[in-house]
Amino acid sequence: MSLRVEGARKSFRAHSGTRVVALDGVDVTAADDELLVIVGPSGSGKSTLLRAVAGLETLDAGRVVIGDRDVTAVPAARRDVAMVFQEGALFPHLSVAANIGIGERARGARRRDVEVRVREVARTLDVEHLLERMPGELSGGERQRVALARVMVRVPAVCLLDEPLASVDAELRLRMRGEIRAVQRSLGVPMVHVTHDQFEAMAMGDRVAVMDGGRVLQCDRPEVLYAQPATTAVARIVGPLPMNLLPVAEGIVVGVRPERVRVCREENEGGRVGTVISVEPAGEECLVRVLVDEELLARLPWTAAPKVGDRVSVAWRPEDEHHFDAVSGRRR
Repeated sequence: MSLRVEGARKSFRAHSGTRVVALDGVDVTAADDELLVIVGPSGSGKSTLLRAVAGLETLDAGRVVIGDRDVTAVPAARRDVAMVFQEGALFPHLSVAANIGIGERARGARRRDVEVRVREVARTLDVEHLLERMPGELSGGERQRVALARVMVRVPAVCLLDEPLASVDAELRLRMRGEIRAVQRSLGVPMVHVTHDQFEAMAMGDRVAVMDGGRVLQCDRPEVLYAQPATTAVARIVGPLPMNLLPVAEGIVVGVRPERVRVCREENEGGRVGTVISVEPAGEECLVRVLVDEELLARLPWTAAPKVGDRVSVAWRPEDEHHFDAVSGRRR
C-alpha cells in the first residue's frame, strides 16, 4: 500500500503575527515496501509533513493518499497510521507488555491472542525480558525498541518515525538503524523516517527527500543525491561534510567536496594558494580549512596534515567539480 502526498501546503501564524509557511507545495511518495527518509535542517517542514500524514495537522491545501484512499479529511484515529516519536511516547503507568499490546486491545482483539503476539514481537526486538517492567525503568534505547514493538504488533497501512534515534547514544544509534530497517522489511509497508542527521538518512533510506524552506528540494537514492545534488542547498546538506561552493565568473558557482580537495605544501600549476587557518583531528583523517579568496575545507589523511599558518596550494580534478547557477542555485 503506497503513500502519496500531493501539493501539501500548511502555514502557521507566528507570535509576531506574521504568517510562517511550513509546507509550500510538497509532493512526495513512498512505495509499499520502501523506507523513505526525510532530512533537512530545523524549521525545514519535515516534522510538519509527517504530522500531516498522520492526521495531526490539517493541511491548508493538497491531499494525503494511502493506497487508493484519500485520507486528507479522515481523522488520525481512522487513518491506520502508526507513529513512533522521539521519546517513544509510552504510557508511564502501563507495563512494557501493556504498552506494546494496547493498540490491539483497543481494537477488540482477544486477550490471549494479544499476549501471544506481544511476546513474539518482543522476542524479535530483544525486549522480551523487559515485558514486566515500567517505562521509567528503561533506557532510551529500550524505550525506542518498545515503541517499535508496539508498531509491529499490528501491520499498519503506513509507519511514521519522528526523530526516533535523536536521544540515544552513537553506538546504540548505529545498531538501531539496522533494527529499524529489519522492522520495515518485516512489515512490508511504507515507512517514512524524519531526521536532521544526514548520515542517518543516507545510511537508512531506500530514497531520501531533502527538505528546506517547506519544500522538497530533491528526492532520490542516496548515491544519486551525493553524486548529483540538484541545488546548492542539497549540496550543503548531503554528504559527509558540506560541499565547498565557490562563485566564479559568468554567474556560475563551482562546488567541490572536501574529500576531493588536494592540499600541497608547494605551489601547483593551476592550484589556488592560501593559508591554513585550522586543522581539526578526525580519527585517521583531519579537516583542514584554507583561506584563499574564500574559505575552503579539505578532508585529508592525518599523515598529510599541514600546520596552521602554512602557505599551501589547493587543487582538485575538473571531473570533481559541480556547477550551479549563481542566482537560482540549481545544477547546471
